[in-house]
Amino acid sequence: MVDSYDDSLDGEKSKSQVKRELHALVDLGERLTTLKPDLLAKLPLTDGLRRALADAPKHTAHIARKRHIQFIGKLMRDQDTDAILVLLDQLDASTRQYNERFHNLERWRDRLIAGADDVLEKFVVEYPDADRQQLRSLIRQAQHELAQNKAPASSRKIFKYIRELDETQRGLR
Repeated sequence: MVDSYDDSLDGEKSKSQVKRELHALVDLGERLTTLKPDLLAKLPLTDGLRRALADAPKHTAHIARKRHIQFIGKLMRDQDTDAILVLLDQLDASTRQYNERFHNLERWRDRLIAGADDVLEKFVVEYPDADRQQLRSLIRQAQHELAQNKAPASSRKIFKYIRELDETQRGLR
């Protein structure tokens, strides 16, 4: 039996694997071009990449845009892609991390509306920037709407407030 496995190739990547990784960096760079400037400021990027991302909207012709995206992909080789991906996964609604965070915030909202003061205290411990008075007022309004079978406007306001607190705490705002 012939052993086709060569020990000299251990640790080396194939040409195809290198190409896949470089294409992934180009795709990640293209995703970065769609982000707002305030979110880009929170990412650990080099100055050259920041300038290239700021220049991206200037390239409107198809081939010029494609060439610029390739350049951004080249600059992505020197970046901490893991830190960038963590932030993007928290922002992208199609990722598991975003959905888990979203469901966790919904659970907080439901517990606050149904719960007592101890739930509010636990929430304030986890989110110290929360305004207790505003939150109590929204909770009372939501409980009143629930009892009257009205539209859950206050419940939506609570969720929006909780989401803003969470995004502020995570550095997404």
